[in-house]
Amino acid sequence: MRTLFSLRGRRREFLAERLLSADAAALSSLHADGFARPWSDGEFAALLDQETVFGFAAREVGRPGAAPGGFVLARQAAGEGEILTLVVAPALRRCGLGWLLMDAVLRELYAQRAEALFLEVDETNRAAVALYRKLGFSQVGARPAYYAQKTAPRTAALVMRRDLV
Repeated sequence: MRTLFSLRGRRREFLAERLLSADAAALSSLHADGFARPWSDGEFAALLDQETVFGFAAREVGRPGAAPGGFVLARQAAGEGEILTLVVAPALRRCGLGWLLMDAVLRELYAQRAEALFLEVDETNRAAVALYRKLGFSQVGARPAYYAQKTAPRTAALVMRRDLV
């Protein structure tokens, strides 16, 4: 799956590729741009070594070795999928990379015959909430004061679900 868009007048094409344990350091660095408590490269490596965990990186076509523009990490067990984290680089947000990454996860879960996909999203992240709703997710719960913020009070996580059957 590929997505093509223009950024500052320049055409750029991204491809969703499988994550590998070797990506852990780049994932940790990118994760720090999106979360108050970023995960370490060791945490990413440990997750990627688990049989039930998989993910995709949005890599720019024609730039081998470049850091990913975003990534998604998910797990599948007992017929259900869960998004563990999704991050897009600040300069590339609202350009379609989130859609590209979620589409890759959905395709993988359909292939694995999963029945549902769950995720948690910060209630204040309007762009992400809108993306998930466009992808067919609906809110099924909330976790009050779940997300720590760097300079603001804690915010709730919306628990969302999409049926896959």
